[in-house]
Amino acid sequence: MTARGAALVARQEIRTRLRTGRWRVLLGVWFVLVNGLGLAFRLALEADYDPGDGHPGVPMFGGVLLGVLVLTLLVTPALGAQSINGDRERGTLATLQVTRLTPGDIALGKLAAAWGSGLVVLLLTLPCLLWPVAEGAVGPGRAAVVLLVTALLIGVVCALSQGWSALLARSVTSVLMSYLTVFGLIVGTPLLFMIAVPFTADRHVGGYTEQHEERVWWLLAPNPAVVLADAAPSLPKRRVVAGDHVYLVSPPGDPLGELSRDVRGLRVEDGYRYRTRDDRPPVWPYGLVFDLALGAGAVWVSAARLRTPLRRVPKGVRVA
Repeated sequence: MTARGAALVARQEIRTRLRTGRWRVLLGVWFVLVNGLGLAFRLALEADYDPGDGHPGVPMFGGVLLGVLVLTLLVTPALGAQSINGDRERGTLATLQVTRLTPGDIALGKLAAAWGSGLVVLLLTLPCLLWPVAEGAVGPGRAAVVLLVTALLIGVVCALSQGWSALLARSVTSVLMSYLTVFGLIVGTPLLFMIAVPFTADRHVGGYTEQHEERVWWLLAPNPAVVLADAAPSLPKRRVVAGDHVYLVSPPGDPLGELSRDVRGLRVEDGYRYRTRDDRPPVWPYGLVFDLALGAGAVWVSAARLRTPLRRVPKGVRVA
């Protein structure tokens, strides 16, 4: 496996994608749709703006980013879920396999092309995401971290989609399984958490029951929204004077910070024992490592399924 071989495959994949004019149209529609929704969200925030609620750029950044994450992960499976079985169905995959390219070159090259397309999709959302940064409502460090995490999550979904493409013979089936995988990460993890919580209950004398979310918090860790929100650096604290006391509190209206505080609070037996987010143990390292491990496993599966000679050809699929 060489970087040069993977780069050759990636360039070929990108050229193939650019030959169809529909990509330009889809990207244009995506740019207008996402940034238009971001602008509408900002106008709605300003229409109901209260100076005591802090800068409207803070909820705009968090809200738009979470929306962009979900929408991007819903678009991403289409970028890689047909990359291998689609070529096999068209009889063009064997052309690559008979060259000196290794299975790893082909797998990584196709992943790089799909991931690069996903990053272009993310890049087109930057106008509405960087608006609060330009205003000074959100620091550039926080923006850089969350964009990096979003880019990694896009790569994970691209790898998982490609893994399904390598495992399944039909591209329609691999696309469906890719979307089900994304659905499982985004929606399935909180559902599984809610189902598991009642099983953690301890029954005490008098019929009193106590639930222990700290025993199953890890079920939420792989959720992309949880990883993104918890990895975001905290916003600078605000000084609040109450009588003779001065308190440092988090700025209001921050969706990322609020989600992070709630999830981190699940890791301790009494979620209110710690008053600030930074005093609570983080969740995002566990979730991100789990997601990256899933992606790495999917890449390994893709390379393994590309090895030749084939022992068995899927029914109804051409080799060349």
